[in-house]
Amino acid sequence: MRRGRMALEQVLADLKREAGIACERGTARAVSGGSINETFRLETGTGPLLLKVNTRDGASMFAAEAAGLKALREARAVATPDVYALGETADHAYLALEWIELVPDPRPAAARLGRELAALHAHTGAHFGWYRDNTIGSTPQPNTPTVDWIDFWCHCRLGYQLELAARNGLPRECERRARALLGRLAQYFESYRPEPSLLHGDLWGGNWGATRDGVPYIFDPAVYFGDREADLAMTRLFGGFSERFYEAYEAAWPLAPGWEGRVALYNLYHLLNHFNLFGAGYLGRIEGALRELES
Repeated sequence: MRRGRMALEQVLADLKREAGIACERGTARAVSGGSINETFRLETGTGPLLLKVNTRDGASMFAAEAAGLKALREARAVATPDVYALGETADHAYLALEWIELVPDPRPAAARLGRELAALHAHTGAHFGWYRDNTIGSTPQPNTPTVDWIDFWCHCRLGYQLELAARNGLPRECERRARALLGRLAQYFESYRPEPSLLHGDLWGGNWGATRDGVPYIFDPAVYFGDREADLAMTRLFGGFSERFYEAYEAAWPLAPGWEGRVALYNLYHLLNHFNLFGAGYLGRIEGALRELES
């Protein structure tokens, strides 16, 4: 839904009033930024910014994103954009971020990203989950702090998405097989005890890039503390990560034996989410993941 020039002007006026950030008149330019928000590049007196705009219903989503970027930045492992402003007008919510000029091909920075992601995952918490809920895409993502990883993955991840999918038309046989999987999750962790690592949470190829001087950046997070394998599994779901990335991560912090058998388990969460967001086009991949996990 296009929000119109008047709405943008209201957001820019609020940005100036509340954060002291003035956009040079006529320089706001729409840029690509996913299907959830409208995004703009703003020219200001101190340099360009990225502005995300949504309805007021998106205020909580933006607040969670800002909190996630702050948590990632405080880990001092992988670069993230600075948060400059977070606010609401009468009808809209917005988030203003540092503009990062990314190169078209980030692959030369892949090895550095692998090392730095391992360093990020070395930041651990006392519980799985997070202090607040957030979103994965536009889907709510519950992060209830939990001491048991299997319980967390069952109830706050797979089980939650499965309930949504059942209401969204997931075929009953597919639902039955997924519910049976929930009952045997423990078998994937018989000799493996994950640590609650700080995760990006939505690490697909579109959520990272690199600058001209080779600095990798991650953005658009869905942060929580969880098994580091969940972040790495998603990097394999849609591509965008080279072997140099995986080799560098493995050299920095080798994965536990058996990780290959858990990739489909972790990516089933994202496939169910894509089914819930975008429809039956993802049903084939959900069924493929279930077949792999049943074999």
